[in-house]
Amino acid sequence: MKRIYIFTGKGGVGKSSVASAHALKSAGEGKKTLLVSTDMAHNLGDIFEKRLGKEATWVRPNLYVCEIDPEYVMEQDFSAVMDYLAGLFFEPGAGAGGLGMIPGMEDLFSLLKIADIYRNEDYERIIVDCAPTGETLSLLKFPELLSWYMEKFFPMGKVAVRVLAPVSKAAFQVEMPNKTAMNEIEKIFLKLIRLQELLKDRAVCSVKIVTMPEKMVVEETKRNYMYLNLYNFNVDGIYINRMLPKDLKNDFFAQWLALQEKYAACIRESFGNLPIYEIPWYEEELKGEKAIQRIVEDVLDGAEVFEEKIITGRECFEKTEHGYRLDLFLPGARKEDIDLFQASTDLVVRMGNFKRNIPLPNVLRNFVATGARFEEETLRIQFEKGEGAYEPGADIQA
Repeated sequence: MKRIYIFTGKGGVGKSSVASAHALKSAGEGKKTLLVSTDMAHNLGDIFEKRLGKEATWVRPNLYVCEIDPEYVMEQDFSAVMDYLAGLFFEPGAGAGGLGMIPGMEDLFSLLKIADIYRNEDYERIIVDCAPTGETLSLLKFPELLSWYMEKFFPMGKVAVRVLAPVSKAAFQVEMPNKTAMNEIEKIFLKLIRLQELLKDRAVCSVKIVTMPEKMVVEETKRNYMYLNLYNFNVDGIYINRMLPKDLKNDFFAQWLALQEKYAACIRESFGNLPIYEIPWYEEELKGEKAIQRIVEDVLDGAEVFEEKIITGRECFEKTEHGYRLDLFLPGARKEDIDLFQASTDLVVRMGNFKRNIPLPNVLRNFVATGARFEEETLRIQFEKGEGAYEPGADIQA
């Protein structure tokens, strides 16, 4: 079965090196593998010491590498809708390239390209080297967020185009999308739905977090894991990079070793339910296949890093004595940081700067959220028939 592996983590922790090592291991196992970067600051070409183009490049038997150019994807695959949007937002003649200024647009098309590769090409494993944590979280939540809006407004939009197109051009000098652009918008909408299903399918896609034994990095790793679970992604591995050798006979490194062990122990305690891999801090720059191969030999050989592992449960609705209950696994969360409320047919969960709209199943259309408890790292939300909906800022019980 085809699989997708997404590598994420704070900037500078060595995601590209770890992802590249997995790609080498996969190719060495005889699996046709694609290593792809969605980070605009691409460095896979530097690691493999090859000049990479806009399409996948062969680097060794069974291994291909690609650094996605989202503007190229937009122009090649969605030219009609890009031309329309470019004309709507920018001066005539600006071209679709100006759309890179719209937040999230480049990230979205990078993901859509990966989904197309998964469905249409014969790679057995696709390994994705993502941008730093914040951008990756925005990237992964964007399809769900945008498809939610399109699902709400797209049927109305098709009617509006037919009715308002003549009026808008004459009265407001605004060109409504033509039939070709609307068809491409519909294609994007359908691709977003399939992309959501693909990324949330735990038999297909897993997320692996790369970290380092340093306080700021460890804290961001905890938040990263919490938010990934909020959006229902399957995290199945933690990689602690740049671990100093424990047998160093040098007083200068004594305090560093103590600090590393302190934060490595914190990672083991916080992520005890996940497989944890420790990667040495090598004496040489990890550049070139030979250097990356050291990670394969020292850490990955014999490890089942590609096996399907479902560590945490999905969000689930359960029937209760008084109605239904929704359970959301939110490891590392604090109840005082969680806010939730019901908006029409959606439940909105907000944590810090992140918000998720969870569409409620049809069976709950006549139910309202009446209370919530946070226990055992799980948010349990009760739904009952009638009035008494949960309001923003209401206290979540411990």
